[in-house]
Amino acid sequence: MVTKQPALDMTRNIGIMAHIDAGKTTLTERVLFYTGISHKLGEVHDGTAQMDWMPQEQERGITITSAATACNWRDCRINIIDTPGHVDFTMEVERSLRVLDGTIAVFDGVAGVEPQSETVWHQADKYRVPRICFVNKMDRAGADFCRCVEMISSRLRARPVSMQLPLGRESEFAGVIDLLEQRAIIWDEDSLGTVFRYAEIPPQMQDESAEARDAVLEAAADFDEQLMVAYLEGQAIPVERVKAALRKGTLANAIVPVYCGAAFKNKGVQPVLDGVVDFLPSPLDMPPVVGVQPASGKEVIRRPATTEPFTALAFKVQNDAFAGQLTYIRVYAGQIEAGKKVQNATRDRKERLNKLVRMHANKREELSAVSAGDIAAVVGLKFTATGDTLCAEGVDVVLESIDAPEPVISIAIEPRTSADQEKLTTALERLAFEDPTFVVKVDEDTGQTLISGMGELHLEIVVDRLRREFNVEANVGEPRVAFRETVTTTGTAIGVFEKQMGAQNHRASVPLKVCAGNRGSGIVIHTEGLPVAIPPVCVESIRESVRGALDSGVLAGYPVVDVEVTILRDLQHLVDSTELAYKIAASIALRDALRNASPVLLEPIMGVQVVVPEDFLGDVVGDLNRRSGKINGMGTSGIMQTVDVHVPLRKMFGYTTDLRTLTQGRATHTMQFSHFDAVPQEISKAILG
Repeated sequence: MVTKQPALDMTRNIGIMAHIDAGKTTLTERVLFYTGISHKLGEVHDGTAQMDWMPQEQERGITITSAATACNWRDCRINIIDTPGHVDFTMEVERSLRVLDGTIAVFDGVAGVEPQSETVWHQADKYRVPRICFVNKMDRAGADFCRCVEMISSRLRARPVSMQLPLGRESEFAGVIDLLEQRAIIWDEDSLGTVFRYAEIPPQMQDESAEARDAVLEAAADFDEQLMVAYLEGQAIPVERVKAALRKGTLANAIVPVYCGAAFKNKGVQPVLDGVVDFLPSPLDMPPVVGVQPASGKEVIRRPATTEPFTALAFKVQNDAFAGQLTYIRVYAGQIEAGKKVQNATRDRKERLNKLVRMHANKREELSAVSAGDIAAVVGLKFTATGDTLCAEGVDVVLESIDAPEPVISIAIEPRTSADQEKLTTALERLAFEDPTFVVKVDEDTGQTLISGMGELHLEIVVDRLRREFNVEANVGEPRVAFRETVTTTGTAIGVFEKQMGAQNHRASVPLKVCAGNRGSGIVIHTEGLPVAIPPVCVESIRESVRGALDSGVLAGYPVVDVEVTILRDLQHLVDSTELAYKIAASIALRDALRNASPVLLEPIMGVQVVVPEDFLGDVVGDLNRRSGKINGMGTSGIMQTVDVHVPLRKMFGYTTDLRTLTQGRATHTMQFSHFDAVPQEISKAILG
């Protein structure tokens, strides 16, 4: 196990991200094996991968929850988070990238850049996370390294720099050409990849390798003027000088070094670890984190140093069968010992760090303290949720939180027996606290408990966990689409409330206007320019009331999105106007204004990519047309045809089985939420009855 605390400049906090089945977990298993953390290779396909420790992961052969581990390579401590590739669990990628300093993007050597590859790449762009690339499965039929590099450039708008070339193609893949050192690296298959040797570059590849090395030097020259002069003059350039220039470009997100290999065949993993050390940032290379003081709103900067006040972000909450609640934290500044008290600045609550642990998948290594640059877990926090900031007492600071995407699918759930009712309620509360994309709600009209998530697989896993982890058997209904409501015109209304309660009279009149916002803009509430006589606390009460009322629309009770609400300037403050009266009047006004603004239903539209043999292309396209799909593009992916299409989610339930039947099981598809769009009028009438 990794116990020694290295210097910050010799620490790497990285993630491994990719499309499903590109080989992320297999790569991580090899990393653990070659760094000495594990002594046996775990395999995803037979359920023995250490990082896929959940029973649901082992049975399905996919990663569901991000798992953390740590290892040493070249005297550098590498904290690793292996993230899921399935779109239903994209929140796991989001919250991991929020706290990581760098990442390895893994690509299938045959498929290249796939839909979820693009999604996680853009998530990394959002947080400006430097990355290197690993083109995996180079031993498979149809693998094409150069095509993958070109796709990284064209589809991801990145500047890839090939650090290697594959030595041999497909089943003849034996190793790689190291372009910087100008040598071949060949792995010994009998040693499970632990033994490799260096060799001369084969004569037939020397011209190609020389040309590719020139491209590396040209990329490095863009970040080192003296290197550029030496290169143009034909001088010999030390490898370490080239690496330093490439590191500078990588940290600036200007380039992405690209490696290749076959993780399952134990080839190409060690150079990727060298790339992590050489090119990905340490905590010292990252900008200091910026937060705000909750009381004053003043900006606060925290640098990665043990002398700074303790500051950490909770990025994941997990229920552990033995330890109870585990809260994963990234420490940005300061240090703290186990047993000490901290402040949850987000919720203004005190917490005690009863036990600190470093996680190796589902195994725990106890720590006496954590400090800047660490990723660890805390046992027993009571109030802390995903996105909360923990800090030293008396020096409150709140860091930027983590946004969770909106659920797109719901099912009704009820306990099998009345005795399970309380257990079900408790279990759902714990799961919702753990997963921000999982929402539990009671339908006011029917009294049913509805659970909502990111897709059918997401909710299937939740129901399975209820049974296995909480011993709750439940009946579930058919999947339902999570509709939304919005408006198409402008509506105004005045909400009036007047009532005497006890000895006090409550009276208020709130005029407001509702109009349509841009699709995806969310909710915007304008309270500018109101009379100065209106107390700020009453203005805030109106805002809270409006935002709360938008949780349930006037058509069918679905949340209202993409609207702008303006509190009009003729709002008056009377002698007996109270906060309560303003709240109720604002709620009345909002609902009347929504009715006056031509409300419509919105439905989730999914971006679907189908990869299908050409023989079945016509049947697949015809079926997508029958599902109201809009074809965005078609192309060739290796020996297969790809179809990109937008389809309403309500038409896609059970599509996996239907596609398998249509294509004799030879097609695959991916589906992810794209946007909300108006429901066709005839469908809307049927939904609303």
